[in-house]
Amino acid sequence: MRTLRLLLFLALIVIVQVTVFPHLRWLGVVPDLGLLVAVAVGYREGPEAGALVGFIAGLCYDLFLETPLGFSALAYALVGYGVGTLQAGMLRSPRWLPPFLGAAGGFVGGLVLLTIGTLVGVDAVKGTHGFVTISLAALYDMLLAPFVFFLVSKVLPERRPTGITWTVR
Repeated sequence: MRTLRLLLFLALIVIVQVTVFPHLRWLGVVPDLGLLVAVAVGYREGPEAGALVGFIAGLCYDLFLETPLGFSALAYALVGYGVGTLQAGMLRSPRWLPPFLGAAGGFVGGLVLLTIGTLVGVDAVKGTHGFVTISLAALYDMLLAPFVFFLVSKVLPERRPTGITWTVR
């Protein structure tokens, strides 16, 4: 049931990303909602789940882009895995963490996209304009991160252990 809810949520996120947010540009950039979902799932469920969700979200988003297929999928998967690994070492999560992770994830994801794009010869990522763009997109991601983290917490509620009961003797 959790998997189905997550897949439907990812489909909704990709649809909103490609239909609504191109019209809601802020300083000429749009946020990476799929990347934010990968960051939130990686933080909540661990590195493997973050990588898998990032790959699926990125692959679905790649279907609408003119870049090579798997370009965003690789970047989103790496960032989701990285956030999940980082979360494993944390004892508690402060209130400012979702915006910070949104900004850091957006910036690192953008850097991964720029690096991979440069290596494979994608013309759209060449030049210094890319750094300004990913910085602005990371700020946009930072603003939307608390909302996406909240939605992920509703889509993926805490798992309750089954079959374990505590009795007092």
